[in-house]
Amino acid sequence: MNLKDATFRVVNAVHGLVVRVSRGRVAGRLGGMPVVVLETVGRRSGETRRTMLTAPVVDGETVVLVASYGGDSRHPAWYHNLLASPEAEIRDRNRTVAVCAREVHGAEKDRLWAIADAGNPVYADYRARAGRDIPILVLDRIGMRDRGNADSHHRQEFGL
Repeated sequence: MNLKDATFRVVNAVHGLVVRVSRGRVAGRLGGMPVVVLETVGRRSGETRRTMLTAPVVDGETVVLVASYGGDSRHPAWYHNLLASPEAEIRDRNRTVAVCAREVHGAEKDRLWAIADAGNPVYADYRARAGRDIPILVLDRIGMRDRGNADSHHRQEFGL
């Protein structure tokens, strides 16, 4: 494991702890984007993997993730995990939503890049540095499971 990967793991763990303890009130947004916890199955280990990610596009029941890995030349592990097993969960505050991921291409990808770039110009820098085609994944809702309090506000349509 290189220094960047080790740093990412530590920052991800600390960020996750802060968001979990504060129930999303602290560090629940970064760069103007909502933060979600993506839970995947490790493609090699079969173990549950949790990653804190920003969602540059949230459109109703659909969440969009950019596999930029901060402009690294490699795809992030969560991207490979979703390719191997596209069903996952995302969490925001007290909601857990079952999703199915799909990678987008062509006009759909161009449209989503335009939206992501308008909301956070750092993505253009990431694309310039990465030296690779950065994937965009759409996570479509396939179900919802309330966590904790079952009040009516937790039963609303998923929206960040």
